[in-house]
Parts: sequence; structure tokens; C-alpha cells
Amino acid sequence: MSFRAKRIPVYMIDGFLESGKTTFIKFTIEQDYFQIDGTTLLILCEEGMEEYDEELLEATHTVTEVIENESDFTPETLSALEKKHRPERVIIEFNGMWLMRDKELPENWEIAQQITHVDASTFNLYYKNWRSLFGEMVKKSEMVIFNRCDGIEDLVSMRRIVQSVNQTADVIFEDSEGEIQTMFEEDLPYDLNADVIDLDGTAYAIWYMDALDNPQRYDGKIVRYKGLVMHPSDFPSNAFVPGRLINTCCENDMGFFGFVVKSPKASSYADEDWVEVTAKVNVEYWKDYDGEGPVLYASDIHRVKKPVNDVISFV
Repeated sequence: MSFRAKRIPVYMIDGFLESGKTTFIKFTIEQDYFQIDGTTLLILCEEGMEEYDEELLEATHTVTEVIENESDFTPETLSALEKKHRPERVIIEFNGMWLMRDKELPENWEIAQQITHVDASTFNLYYKNWRSLFGEMVKKSEMVIFNRCDGIEDLVSMRRIVQSVNQTADVIFEDSEGEIQTMFEEDLPYDLNADVIDLDGTAYAIWYMDALDNPQRYDGKIVRYKGLVMHPSDFPSNAFVPGRLINTCCENDMGFFGFVVKSPKASSYADEDWVEVTAKVNVEYWKDYDGEGPVLYASDIHRVKKPVNDVISFV
């Protein structure tokens, strides 16, 4: 007779050193909604300035284990800790300098939630030097929290960087007074009230991300941009996607980003043609959006030469 190992939910909390991971975990484990009768195993992959209070750990049935060396973070080591403590769940305070994609968990451990923490005051330094590591962190995160945002004006570009890697992640900004709002209309690099909104270069990337988050902002607007033609195989003959290649987390890591455009001339353009599109944005249902989103109705399409900067970025 065989027995399946008990499934263990894992809460992965990552971020660079001193990004606020410990503070977040301490706050979370003492909340009423997070209480359980069984044991919580808290695995610390780095030890920052802030420590865990023994009384808090005892009151919340939390035990800690430290894995200092990256080579020790293995399914065998983690399974041994499970056998030792018999936890009902696991929280991992992950080391931001370790490459997450190289790490494996025991087969019966399941990621229940991954949250990335970022110290906004040091973000530019970390991102400049460890861009690919940051990309790996946020790639599967459900939530990215930028804390210590006091006095920082350019929060919008931070949001764009995260969403260039993970469009589904919730991006939250916090200062000393709590959560703050971002992406004001005045932060956009184009005039929303123009008769035609020209989206040249980086402006296209910013528009694409903002239109995902705030589609109603563009409902009824006229936009104009240059795009690379792509015909998804399941699209009707009157629809295609003229989009752009955009650098995401790394210099050599890029993706194709674009919205559906409807036009009777859609089938006249071949994949990899470059076109300039002038179109009206409607917010409506489209199956590939799993709901409503920007659907563009072209009033003019014509071929153009490939732009000198054919690959753009979000910043």
C-alpha cells in the first residue's frame, strides 16, 4: 500500500537584503486571519538587521530554521526540515541574491503565494547591477510591494519595469503613511486630450501598460503608432496585432506586446510587415483578454520602413 505525502503550502517572500521581508512576515504571522493550529516552519535564507521575537514565534506556533549556504537549499534539506517539524505550512524568507529558477522544492510542497519586496530608495542601484535577478524574482510573484517610497517621484517607471516581466502582478507602493496611488495622467509622456495620440518609441510601451491597467482612460481615443504585424492563427480575417518588441527585465530578454486591431484590410499585411496604424480605441470584450480590453478600430493603415529603433523599452 502506498501513501501520498501531505501537501504543504509554501509562502515565498523574496527581495534583496533589507527590502522589508522580515517586517512583512512579522506583521503577517501575528494577524488573526493568518492563525492556524498547526506549526508554521519559517525558513530564513539570509539574516538581516531585523530579528524575530521569540515570544511572537511561540505565540504563533512558528519555528525557524536557517539555510545560510545556497548549496544547502535542496529538496533533500527541505524534506529533512519537514520531517523534523511536521509543519502545516512553510514560509520561506528567500535570499534575493540566489537565482530562484535553479531551486527545487520537495514534490509535496506547493507555492501558495509569492510576494516580492523592494526598497524603493535603493531600487535603482539594485536594478542597475542585478537586473536579471530582479526579473527572476518578479516573474512569478502575485504581488510586488515597493516600500520606503517617501520623497521618490518616479514610481511609475518602477511599475512599468515589473509589468514588463509580469503583467498579472499587483504592484503596490507604500510610504510612511501607507499605500499610495501611482500613474497619474500628468505622468504620461503624451497628451491624452490630443485629437490623435502619437505613440512613438517608449511612449508606445508606456501606453500599452497603462491601457492594460486603465482601459477606460483610452475608450474613444484616437491613437497612432508603428507596429510589427502578427496574425494569430485563431483570429478572424478582419483582425490582427500590430505590436512592438519591447525589452523587459534583461538586455536580451524581450517580448511582443500589442492589442488587437480590426480592419477590413487586416489580411492585406503579412507577418513581420511594418505598418503605421491610426485607430480608435474601444473597450469591449475580446476572448484573448478573458474579458474586456482595448480593441482598436483602424481608420488608416499603411506600410512603413522598419524603424531604426525597432526594439523599445518601458523606461
